[in-house]
Amino acid sequence: MPEIRPPAVAGTFYPFAASELRREIEKFVAEAAPGGPDARDPKVLIVPHAGYIYSGSIAGSAYARIASLKDSVQRVVLLGPAHRVRLRGLALPAATGFATPLGTVSIDTEAAATVRGFEQVIVSDEAHALEHSLEVQLPFLQSVLGEFRLVPFAVGDVSPQQVAEVLDALWDGPETLIVISSDLSHYLPYPNACAKDEFTAETILRLQPELDHQQACGATPINGLLLAARERGLEPRLLDLRNSGDTAGDKSRVVGYAAFSFHEPEEQPFRTSDGRHEDCTDRGNKLLQIARAAIADNFGINLQFSDSEAFLHEHGASFVTLRDNGTLRGCIGTLQAHRTVLEDVRQNAFAAAFRDPRFKPLRPDEYERITVEVSLLSALSPIQLRSESEAIAQLRPGIDGVVLQCGASRGTFLPQVWDSLPEPARFLNELKRKAGLPADFWSEEIKLYRYHVDKWTEDQSSVTTGSQ
Repeated sequence: MPEIRPPAVAGTFYPFAASELRREIEKFVAEAAPGGPDARDPKVLIVPHAGYIYSGSIAGSAYARIASLKDSVQRVVLLGPAHRVRLRGLALPAATGFATPLGTVSIDTEAAATVRGFEQVIVSDEAHALEHSLEVQLPFLQSVLGEFRLVPFAVGDVSPQQVAEVLDALWDGPETLIVISSDLSHYLPYPNACAKDEFTAETILRLQPELDHQQACGATPINGLLLAARERGLEPRLLDLRNSGDTAGDKSRVVGYAAFSFHEPEEQPFRTSDGRHEDCTDRGNKLLQIARAAIADNFGINLQFSDSEAFLHEHGASFVTLRDNGTLRGCIGTLQAHRTVLEDVRQNAFAAAFRDPRFKPLRPDEYERITVEVSLLSALSPIQLRSESEAIAQLRPGIDGVVLQCGASRGTFLPQVWDSLPEPARFLNELKRKAGLPADFWSEEIKLYRYHVDKWTEDQSSVTTGSQ
């Protein structure tokens, strides 16, 4: 392949003339149905890749959601199935740019280099030379985002876990957008396709990485994304679900198309620039009431509280910590948001009091002595590292909560632990011990994730032992 990959399907899948192509894309984006827009900007899109006459309007419903990202997105990580070449792994191109009638998109060679050492990542110009699943996305991205760099993968025979590993390594912050290219069912009668595609959409919305290639030609990259999305607490939205029978008229044998956006959970609110909580005292008091009530209920004490506040019914991850005269008496929590804040705090409070394996269940005589602390966690963000020294250098004392994972071993320390372990090296060693590993253990398989918390601690004088 030449240094710049030339367009392979311009004039067939989409217009060859730049002016006509730009007008067509602008029309698709402008006419995109609202589809329940999320106030947050998407981190990930799933979009179809058929000829624009068939799937362009569905793709437009996704690309309309990223118009606000024009000045922030600098890199697009693009994954699509390899249709033309049998392929094992995820293939990067050797080319330094991909051309379309709208210009050339440069490959982000620096970002690509961070994953070229992965065993599942290969370099294959052949895999990219005629591949349309990636190419048809580029004019949309060029029209909506303007300038950006590209990390394109043609995905072949590879496990979802290996796809998720590559996505984790390239995830980064708001400067990086991830796009998965896939159509849904192929060549079914219209009613059969509608039923099958609705089931597929529900599977994606439930973040279940269980798709097969009869449901979606891009099942492999989608499944890998869903693994990463579950780990990070992403929230999916279905933007459009139609098929070629809806867009091009022939309903005897149709191909299904869908557009999804995935949104990172909202940062736990409430911090001002100087680190103080703002307008969150009532929230904190409410969470402490919920935690205290969950414990009191086990002793036959009925503490009443209102659960009408909207934030309680949003998904969130929490830890509940109990102390007896300053000494730890229980701590249980959740790392990924998978239920409402109300239910998460309630269940973690009960577990901290009665199911922490390090302590005996809380006794009635201890109930009035304990102090309750509730922490709400942000989403996990991977820490990029190649060595233990690099990991230690990136830890931020007093700020980071840290998750360590190595195979089946896993442990976490809340940011509060920095108070007793202020040295990063010792902090990491003790975290390894908590995960069941020796303090001097290190492996390339170790993964670290950081998060931050907003926390509230109960004033001992406010403990109530009866109904209120």
